[in-house]
Amino acid sequence: MTLSHDARKKLEYSGYRFVGDYKHSAVKICHWTRQSLLDKGVCYKEKFYGIESHRCLQMSPAVPFCQQKCEFCWRDFSNSQSKWSGEYDEPGIIIDEAIEAQNKLLCGFFGNDNANKDKLLESKTPTNAAISLAGEPTLYPEISQLIQEFKKRNFTTFLVSNGQFVEKLKNLETEPYQLYLSLDAPDKKTYDELCNPQIKDGWNNLNESLETLSSFQSRTCIRVTTVKGKNMINPKEYGKLIEKADPNFVEIKAYMCVGSSRDRLTLDNMPTFDEVVDFATKIGEECGREIVNDSEISRVVLLE
Repeated sequence: MTLSHDARKKLEYSGYRFVGDYKHSAVKICHWTRQSLLDKGVCYKEKFYGIESHRCLQMSPAVPFCQQKCEFCWRDFSNSQSKWSGEYDEPGIIIDEAIEAQNKLLCGFFGNDNANKDKLLESKTPTNAAISLAGEPTLYPEISQLIQEFKKRNFTTFLVSNGQFVEKLKNLETEPYQLYLSLDAPDKKTYDELCNPQIKDGWNNLNESLETLSSFQSRTCIRVTTVKGKNMINPKEYGKLIEKADPNFVEIKAYMCVGSSRDRLTLDNMPTFDEVVDFATKIGEECGREIVNDSEISRVVLLE
């Protein structure tokens, strides 16, 4: 499956650039990459983990594919498919064209007198891949090879997964630098209502992935996207799930009312930074973790 012409044009208008012959992969310049080039701030990943925002490649090898239709997702679900279909591009092609597309998107900064020239030159050779732009990356048939190819090129990789493709996660031949699992509900009822799984056993799949997280040699992180009025409940149950997974890090982050999520949720569903801090503190008390870092502008805190 490839996106329809209209769907692709809509995403391109919002900043996506599709790469490869089969157009299932895309890159988009992150807001914080732009801000960093102008010396106006950096992504919380730089503050938390040392990832340089101006050298980060935000991409996905599986834009049209995901097993969930989460209410808070910025995606337009009209072209979404829950399992892979069709042919696919090889990892090397995806990476080559993604870097090329990113450089083209950033070329205008070279004419901006306010841009940091040293950062601009460095941005031409990105060093981190945030494999999380859209879709579920583990559905890409060669996700392990993609991570390996990035590794060969001296990239760090942040792989974000919904935990639905358990066998693929368990059998990754090459682990990412940091593996994220999304945990957006404390119980099955909340999960079903908020994450809207498109396959059977969604909650069981997520729990099985959480149970295997501690077996990874890579750094691991659980990300909780908090949606006011939806999933900011039962911190004790979140704590139990986090204890079971035993990740290196836990990120508690506010839902942001952007993209197509605005058709499903409102600004009232965006918790304030103080509300995120309060909820994260309660979760931390349940799993023996405390807040060690935060980014107020991104409404995110780090538990360790």
